[in-house]
Amino acid sequence: MKYHPIGKSGLITSNLTLGTMIFGEQSSRSTPKAEALQIIHRYLEAGGNHLDTADVYAEGRSEEIVGEAISGRRSEVIIATKVRFRTQAHANGEGLSRVHIIDEVHASLRRMQTDYIDLLYLHCFDPITPLEETIRALDDLIRSGKVRYLGISNFKAWQLMKAQGLAQQLNTNAFIAAQYQYSLVKRDLEYEFFDLLQSEGLGLLPWGPLGGGFLTGKYSKEGPTGGRIATTDEGTEESWARRNTEQNWRILDKVRELADKYSASPTQIALAWILAKPVAPSVILGVRTMEQLEDNLKASELSLAPGDVAALDKVSKLPELYPYRMIEDYGSRTL
Repeated sequence: MKYHPIGKSGLITSNLTLGTMIFGEQSSRSTPKAEALQIIHRYLEAGGNHLDTADVYAEGRSEEIVGEAISGRRSEVIIATKVRFRTQAHANGEGLSRVHIIDEVHASLRRMQTDYIDLLYLHCFDPITPLEETIRALDDLIRSGKVRYLGISNFKAWQLMKAQGLAQQLNTNAFIAAQYQYSLVKRDLEYEFFDLLQSEGLGLLPWGPLGGGFLTGKYSKEGPTGGRIATTDEGTEESWARRNTEQNWRILDKVRELADKYSASPTQIALAWILAKPVAPSVILGVRTMEQLEDNLKASELSLAPGDVAALDKVSKLPELYPYRMIEDYGSRTL
């Protein structure tokens, strides 16, 4: 395992983060508690130090599993969790208000049996609550010692920039981490976010690095017969309708070609491509089984040659959009 600071901070993460969204879910895709505990222990044994969860994952059971798994070794582990979505039926049971943030942090601490959260993400923008209220509530939590670092997820670029700028204006703790979907089949972040994150000192921790399983290579053009894509609704991010494109199949062909070249799995190639991006100190693994974890772990030490990274960049190239193309063609300036 390799280690990097997250953004402009002294918080050091392993280059693979273990996502726990489906741990404890009551669904066909769930990882049962006993196996989830084994997966977490194996990940830590391999040198991983960063567990990612959220208050709404498996209705709180994911946080409970994380808390149980790290009992006796809390100081060794970064725990990241999130707040924003509905957890209670009453009017204040969702959002980024002072009341909901503080209530949910206390609930997360109880579920995980810990005194502090290493990294707290705002899970999504709240169009109702003033950002200043959110920022000041987060600052109070940091001053109390219940939260140590802050992150943002699923904000638009202007919303993230406004939040970061407001934190600086109010002289409160800045955000150090950004969690967004990013993969060879979903590179939209590169239009606006890469420059923003590097400019403002946030590290990218991508979720969905395998495109919902598409980049594992287990699917064919005939359609999915199993796996997450087969059970995902058409309108969601990782649906078959979004993945079944000619460009995506060309991307997968190149991934398979490189997998043969490096004696690796397609999964390892897709993860290694992200790890080659300087903006991403770590990538979030979404494993369901121990077998998947063992395969994913091998990506940590796989370094793709610059030419192979460039080949993957080329085959997965984003469509040209204004003003980005014009800025690239005419916006440079030298002295």
